[in-house]
Order: sequence, then C-alpha cells, then structure tokens
Amino acid sequence: MSEQINTTPTTHDDFDWSVDKRNVVTYSEEERKKYEEIYSATLRTIENDEIVKGTVVAITPTDVVLNIGFKSDGLVPLSEFRDVEDLAVGQTYDVYVVNKEDRKGMLVLSRKNARMLQAWEQIVDAYNNGTVVNGKITSKTKGGLIANVFGMETFLPGSQIDVKPITDYDVYVGKTMELKVVKINEAIKNAVVSHKALIESDIEAQREAIISKLEKGTVLEGTIKNITDFGAFIDLGGVDGLLYITDISWGRISNPRDVLELNQKLNVVVLDYDENKKRISLGLKQLLPHPWDTLDPSIDVGTKVKGKVVNIEDYGAFLEIIPGVEGLIHVSEVTWSNTPVNSREFFKLGDEHEAIVMTINREERKMSLSLKRLSEDPWSKITEKFPVGTRAKGVVRNITPFGVFVELSEGIGGMVHISDLSWTKRYNHPSEFTKVGNELEVVVMDIDKDNRKLSLSHKHIEEDPWDTFETVYPVGSVHEATVISVEDKGSVVLLPYGLEAYAPKKHTAKKEGGFLALDEKAPFKVIEFNRNDKRIVVSHTRVWEDAQKEAAENEKKEKKAERESASKVVKNIQRSIEKTTLGDLGVLNELKEKMEAQKSAQNTPEAQQAEPPAEPKSE
Repeated sequence: MSEQINTTPTTHDDFDWSVDKRNVVTYSEEERKKYEEIYSATLRTIENDEIVKGTVVAITPTDVVLNIGFKSDGLVPLSEFRDVEDLAVGQTYDVYVVNKEDRKGMLVLSRKNARMLQAWEQIVDAYNNGTVVNGKITSKTKGGLIANVFGMETFLPGSQIDVKPITDYDVYVGKTMELKVVKINEAIKNAVVSHKALIESDIEAQREAIISKLEKGTVLEGTIKNITDFGAFIDLGGVDGLLYITDISWGRISNPRDVLELNQKLNVVVLDYDENKKRISLGLKQLLPHPWDTLDPSIDVGTKVKGKVVNIEDYGAFLEIIPGVEGLIHVSEVTWSNTPVNSREFFKLGDEHEAIVMTINREERKMSLSLKRLSEDPWSKITEKFPVGTRAKGVVRNITPFGVFVELSEGIGGMVHISDLSWTKRYNHPSEFTKVGNELEVVVMDIDKDNRKLSLSHKHIEEDPWDTFETVYPVGSVHEATVISVEDKGSVVLLPYGLEAYAPKKHTAKKEGGFLALDEKAPFKVIEFNRNDKRIVVSHTRVWEDAQKEAAENEKKEKKAERESASKVVKNIQRSIEKTTLGDLGVLNELKEKMEAQKSAQNTPEAQQAEPPAEPKSE
C-alpha cells in the first residue's frame, strides 16, 4: 500500500525553468536529433594511437594548436617543432593521437610520436629488405656513435664503423654515412646499424678472388693493420691473415710490438688456410733458414757456450745461444750441492750465463746445459777435505721439522738431525734452536759419497755429559728445579746444570693442594733415569709424601722404644722381688701405681686413636 504524500503549494511553483532571461527557445526531440546528425556529419572519427593530418590553427608561446577535423582542436608542445624553421598557421603535419579526451576533456596530440612511429616503420622495412639507409652521426657515446636515421636515433657500435679498428670516434660526428640496419628490438623500439657490413660486402668479391689463388707456401706482400699480444693481422689486399707470435721469429718474442710496427710492409708465406673459418695463417720466420741448420758445427758435448735466459720453468731455465737455438739448464745442473734449487728464484729473464754443453741432438734440435760443471765437483775430494770427525763451521741454509741443513762450503753440505742439536735439551722444532743464515759449528759424523750426503752433529762438539749426570742425578736424589713448561699431561722442569726433566701431572701436586705453576720453584725427586733415551723423570709429590711417611715412621719407633723400656724395668723388678725390703716394697708400690696410671691413660679413646697398634713380637 503506497503512502500518500501531501505537498504544500509554494511561491512561483508555476515558473518555467526551461526559459532563461534571454528567452532561449528549446527544440523538440525530433529537431534535436535532426541537428545532431547534421553536426556529427561535419566531424571525423579517430582512435588513440592513430596518425592523422593536422593543420596549424594557432601558435602560443608553449603549444601549437592543430585542427584534425575532430570535435575539438588538439595541442602539441612547441618544443616538438624545433626542427621547423618557419612554423606558421595553415601548415599541415602528421600527428599522433595520444588521447582523444584526457581528464580535462582535451585532445592530446604528439608530432614527435608520429615521427618516431613513421621512422620505426621505415627502419623495420629497411631491416627486412636489407635496404641501405643514410644516417647522420649526431654524437659519440660509450662504445660507439649515435646515428639519426629517418629522424630516429640508432646505435652504431665502434666495431661496426669500419673493417679496421677505430680509436678516434670524434672525426665521424657531423658526417652522413651509408648504413645497414643489422638488429632491431620491437619491444623498446631500438635499432643497431653498421657501416662495416657495407664495406665487407664490397670487399667480399675481392676476398673470394684472393682466396681462390691461395696455396700453402705462397709468398705474399702484406701490410700490418693491427698488432696484438698474440700476433699481428696482415692485410693482404682485402683479405686479412694472422701472423702468430711464434711464427714471427725463430727466437723467442715476448711482445710482437718489439719487432713489428703498424702499417709496415713485409713479405709473408701462407702456412695454412681454413676454408670453413676463412682463416689464413701466415709465417715470417719460415722465409729464413732454421738456426739449428746453420749452428756452428764446432759446438759439441763439453763446449762452453754463452747465452741469455729466455724462459723459466719449475724444472729449469732455457738459455738462448743464438736466436732460435736454446739449451735447457735443469735444476739438478745448477749447483753441486744437494740443497734443492728454486729455478724461479735463481734465474732471471734476460740474465746472461756461461754453461757447458752436456748433450746435443741436431736432428731433434735439443741441447742440455750445465752450470755446475764449469767448476770441479767438490765431492770428488770430500774424504780429504772433511773426513769423519772434522769440526767445521757452516751456514744454515734450510730448516725442516726433522733437522737443519748446513752448508760447509760451496756445493758441500749435510744435515744435523734434531736429536743431534743438544745433549740436554729436547726441541719440538729446529727453528727453536737456530735460524736460516745463522752460523753453526758441527762435527762430521758420517760420509755417503755415492749419494752425496753428510751426517753432521752439533752436540758432539762437546763430550756426552750423561756419563756425569748418572752420578749427579741418581734415582732417589732430590734437587731444586724450576717449571719451564706446563702441558696437559705433565710439565718440563729445569734442573741444575741446564738439564731438563719431565714430571707427570700427578707428580706436580702440591702438599697444600693444586699443582705447580709455570716458573714455580720446588724440590723434585728423581724417580727414573734412562741414559739411553736421555730421559729423567722427577716428582715433587714424592718429596712431601716421603717426608710425611718418614715422620710417621719415626714417631712409631719412638713409642715402641718407650714401651720396650718400661717392660724391661718391670722384668728387672720382678727378678729381684725376692730380695725386696720394706723400703723396696714402697718403691715397688710407687712404680706399680705409675704403670697403672700410664695404662689408664693409654686406654682413653684419644690415646687409642693416636697410637698405632703394637706389632706382634716374634718368638
């Protein structure tokens, strides 16, 4: 049931609001439709992202107003007409519809987008058809140049400017070049162009003509167009060939720039041609005879030669006698000494050395050389110069965990084992005793002439003190010592006369508790003496434990003596009781009372706890 609303009449309810004060006449529905159709026929239909023709109808300080036949005019920023010198009303331009109606109801147009879209379509067409385009170089950028093609910026890489490397890009700025579109990116509307591709296509015919005549062994004249660390590229007249560094000279070359120059003309020989890779290998040294073929025939085994170091390896160094002829000096042929030689430390590139030819094979073009054989082998007279028992001084050359290598003279050296460094001290590592470069006095203990080895000893420069130590430190003797090292299982202590001993941890316990600390002095008892192993074991704990035992034993002996003395007195009295007088009886009674008092005192709990049980007498 609908609710009836009562309205109250107000003033001017009969006013016709469709007629304003200017008395505008309204149209009927039929007339309105008629006039809308006539008006719509005068307008064109457009869509966003469309390119249309626009006529300039007005120019403002910031924008250009264009009529494209739409219901409203569009605005284009004045900056997009910077390339137009005489912009005027009535001129027609292609524009791009950005938005038919923005938030303000304005038609938004762009001449720049229209030009870019048209240019992109032309670039894509040139890419698909391989058309040659003209581009003006506008600027230099990282790795190349920027080229304006059809009004759009494209990238010309430095490697695509010419067939030869270009180092100065500035000379191309402002020039117009023929280009070929070699790469496009639809997503970001980006294109890469190349001038080199056009040049390569021009010289391809020349290349094919030259390559068709190439044969191994052909000698050609070329010009060096580029030099790298591994060789040089030779222009053979439209075709490039590679002259590798090892084919420049029979001798070793560290850098091709040392012997070649850019634009240098020279004759080269074709060594190989890879038709698949279109690669030509050239040689320069092959035009000259091999140095081994012209080597002085007088050079033979035992000949002294001179040369410079041209290569160093871990196993030795190569000495260049003449360019192209080298001999190997193995590390074993550097010195007569058994001390290992580090070839990279001993030799330096470019150093000159004299050497003796050890072997030579002209067919295989190999030669071995020796430095040490320039002098006499010192080991040939080793027994005369350093007989067993000789005391000598040498220089420490090397230290290993098991010993010290000492050089007595050039080419002669031996090893001092770690156990032969000292009679009294044990070392964890020989570096605790000496350093490389220090002088050390030694005694020659043994000579192995065949293996060129000497056994040396440092401790044998003195007599073996362990013969004396056996009497100074017998088992059971006590000595003051200092803890010089503390470890988990025990401590090392320093006895008088600089002798070291070992105390297991349980033998470093102190009477008052705890264990002896580093640098602490205390008495120690020798509990083991091993002359063969040069080992002494000591104990601090035994010192105070033995003292306690000795005190308890002495107290026990004293009480036993008192008991025996009293018992003896009683027996003596009993034997003489028959002769006792009345006065003696009084003395006897007094003695008896005294003994009973002592017995009562011994039966108290305190006395029973303090006095140890009496030992049974043997019958």
